[in-house]
Amino acid sequence: MYSSDTTKYLIRINLHAEGVVEKSDVVGAIFGQTEGLLGEDLDLRDLQRTGRVGRIDVQIASKKGETKGEILIASSLDRAETAILAASLETIDRVGPCVAHVSVEKIEDIRVTKRKMIVDRAKELLIDRFDEGSIDSTVLLDDVRDSLRIEKVGEIGPDRVPAGPNVADSDAIIIVEGRADVITLLRYGIKNAAAVEGTKVPATIVDLCQTKTATSFLDGDRGGELILRELLQVADIDYAAFAPRGRSVEDLSRKEVTKALRNKVPVEFVREQLAEKPPEGRPPRAMPQPEPAQPAREREGPARKREAPARGGYSLRDHVDEVSGHGIARFISPDFSVIAEVRAGEMERGLSSVKGDVTGIVADQVVDQRLLDQVAQKGIEFILARDFKGIVKRPLPLKLIRFAQVA
Repeated sequence: MYSSDTTKYLIRINLHAEGVVEKSDVVGAIFGQTEGLLGEDLDLRDLQRTGRVGRIDVQIASKKGETKGEILIASSLDRAETAILAASLETIDRVGPCVAHVSVEKIEDIRVTKRKMIVDRAKELLIDRFDEGSIDSTVLLDDVRDSLRIEKVGEIGPDRVPAGPNVADSDAIIIVEGRADVITLLRYGIKNAAAVEGTKVPATIVDLCQTKTATSFLDGDRGGELILRELLQVADIDYAAFAPRGRSVEDLSRKEVTKALRNKVPVEFVREQLAEKPPEGRPPRAMPQPEPAQPAREREGPARKREAPARGGYSLRDHVDEVSGHGIARFISPDFSVIAEVRAGEMERGLSSVKGDVTGIVADQVVDQRLLDQVAQKGIEFILARDFKGIVKRPLPLKLIRFAQVA
């Protein structure tokens, strides 16, 4: 129908004739009724003769005394000339003896269609036709860098503990299970990890935890839980992070490692959970299951004292379940008992009036930067809230925890 190497545009025209006509009638009407209409430069016969317009393709069918169909004309003219030619075809009002109605449906840019075909085919080739042994430069560079990082895994102490190059000089360390985990963290630029290499914690790890801020980052399985139990008995661990359930640290992506470490929790949050044996193969959750919460209407008024439940004390999970959905903010003591309780919207007033050793806040509200700054000024260690919005500066060492993280 058209030459693919020169055609730029394809004019698609709808035709409706009030009678039965043949293709030759349509072609004759096109040439006859446009002849001399646009001058010599855009004469349709001359344009065809010079190859600037392709053959006229007519696709019609007659039914119930009417003829309908489509006319296709390929053009290598520029955009303006093609548009003028297309508009001139709409002046056709008769085909043979019949009244006709002609309208341009669209002018299709053949080059766009070609580009789409190229892109689609390139995708197929990329997926199906490349030799699996091929590799791009980025992968090569990553492989070389990974090997360099692996070479930097050293051994420290008389126990020859596998460790990253920055463990000795860093103020904080990450305790993982094995050498493969240290290598994984090195691959992602984390150079302060040390491995326990089994459930028996080496003395070198114990000594490191005495002088550095230590975060355990263990596999999300029964083995990871057992190592954590051992660590909590013999070493001074400050925070705990976990791989997703059933996953190993060495198998995590960069994004998953970053997320897990960002969601670490103070180790006190998991001690009570570890006191009760969790289901087989499941890592300890940050908090135990809750008890029923009291209705919100029983908690009105200014900041007030509240007795801990008779069962022996609150966990953060208990606090979340009791304040969630009730618009309450609680000021928490180091043993997780309630020092005071206010309506969530009155937290600022509560901060200025509450008495006692407040170590944290559990609030059923969204915390913004302004409120966060006020909390940080009070030396509070953590704030557990429904969500955080508009936080551009995260005060240290204040820990931010969302309700969903202790669910």
